[in-house]
Amino acid sequence: MTSHTAPDIIELDAEQLDALLVRVEAGQLTPEDVETLIAALKSYAYVTQLIDQRSTTIARLRKLLFGSQTEKTAAVTGQDGEPTSSVPPGQPDAPDQASGGDGSAATKARQKLKGHGRNGAEDYPGAKRVGVPHETLKAGDPCPSCDRGTLYGQPKSGIVLRFTGQPPVQVTIYELEKLRCGLCGEVFTAKPPAAAGLDKYDPTVASMIALLKYGNGLPFNRLDSLQENLGIPLPSSTQWEIVAEASSLIQPAYDELIRQAAQGQVLHNDDTTIKILELMGERAKATAIDAVDPVGPDRTGMFTTGVVATSEGKQIALFFSGRKHAGENLRDVLLRRATDLPPPIQMCDALSRNRAPELQTILSNCMAHARRQFVDVNEHFPTECRYVLESFQVVYHNDQVARETHKTPAERLQFHQEHSGPTMERLRKWLKRQSERKLVEPNSGLGKAINYLRKHWERLTLFLRVANAPLDNNICERALKKAILHRKNALFFKTKHGAAVGDLYLSLIHTCELNGGNPFEYLAALQRYAADVAGDPGEWMPWNYSDRLARVVAG
Repeated sequence: MTSHTAPDIIELDAEQLDALLVRVEAGQLTPEDVETLIAALKSYAYVTQLIDQRSTTIARLRKLLFGSQTEKTAAVTGQDGEPTSSVPPGQPDAPDQASGGDGSAATKARQKLKGHGRNGAEDYPGAKRVGVPHETLKAGDPCPSCDRGTLYGQPKSGIVLRFTGQPPVQVTIYELEKLRCGLCGEVFTAKPPAAAGLDKYDPTVASMIALLKYGNGLPFNRLDSLQENLGIPLPSSTQWEIVAEASSLIQPAYDELIRQAAQGQVLHNDDTTIKILELMGERAKATAIDAVDPVGPDRTGMFTTGVVATSEGKQIALFFSGRKHAGENLRDVLLRRATDLPPPIQMCDALSRNRAPELQTILSNCMAHARRQFVDVNEHFPTECRYVLESFQVVYHNDQVARETHKTPAERLQFHQEHSGPTMERLRKWLKRQSERKLVEPNSGLGKAINYLRKHWERLTLFLRVANAPLDNNICERALKKAILHRKNALFFKTKHGAAVGDLYLSLIHTCELNGGNPFEYLAALQRYAADVAGDPGEWMPWNYSDRLARVVAG
């Protein structure tokens, strides 16, 4: 049977499926219907192949269809607690050299006190605060209780929280009084108050729409329906016009993000599929694909690439949608890198399309991808998989200890060499023995997992040789969930321009979130002070814009 890669998940409810079957029987299929049927057949072929090869289980198929709730080692192996196994199966016990000391301090630091689950006032940094003086007393007054003492202020105020709801977008109607002269007919209209501003749509409107759509996956039509129900209509077409117009104002900040990301020490990249209607079917022929995306006329796939750059404690998330693969988009970013900087570390999975062509990077592969293959076959090979998974667990435990103890990159490298190195060396020897002595069938699920790990060993263990090298690409995969959420709810972009606007907002919003900022306030500030942003965009990054904003407001 022809080899198949894992297909994309098709989401159809019962009503949609019935409607599709009706159109099939009537011979009235749309191009979208054809794509759905092709995807369904690919899914059927893929599942059939897995069953025929006996390389899957009911549990794995359930994960394929419904997703896995957790891949934590304890849940997969059925074992609780810290990593325990540093000895290969079938070998006598040996001293455990993989632990990073007793880890008691780090373990205690990770433990969270149990509480009632309610947030205190300090958990609402965006809340409006209103000082309420005592209704009858003030500091310096005599105590009404004992008549002898004097009252003084307390450093900590009493707290009362009150929540109110409001529409995402509100409107204020200013009714301007008109006066007309009964003799000459001249009409005198009151001037709008200063609070009304000059623009019909305040910058906060574009910020809210962009945050809901691109940050939280709420399509224009759903916001349209919500606003209609609340008595404040905001049509989908109007929403698009608002965010598109605002995007041109904040473009300089997005361009600066790309420039600064190019200077990063570590760059993660990956991609996911997306649909851009303008580049599909007959529309694609009319728009001359080759001239738009110079990647060759034979490439029909469309992708959203996620790039996450880290440097000196800052994290930058970038998104690019089109026909280019993740590696090609990363190359375009790195073309802006300063020539005097050393090659960056590039973290990705082992797919060749994720590599940056023609540019030098220090390539590191994702341990989570290698680990996941053992998770998938754990049910059939529990002893072997437990050893591998717990070896990985030791490494992740040590990395967490290094993070929680605030080790420098050089100290982290040394720590991993001392505490993770022996574990990985024993794992390497065990993998070699399994393959060379043919203790496992090469074409089995376990055999393929072992071969993958051995083939990419040097790049998977770069963290043992190079400072700052990450263990996995999870930060980029989490970033791509933003794009996946948008795809799941909005389904597609209509045009290339729409995709570019989406990429801009996704990048600014997620970068702001990664650096602990408020994306709503950030996007509004970029619009209000667009001229200053264009003049010095480096001062308007999510991690430093508040200082610049304070200076501009102060005059």
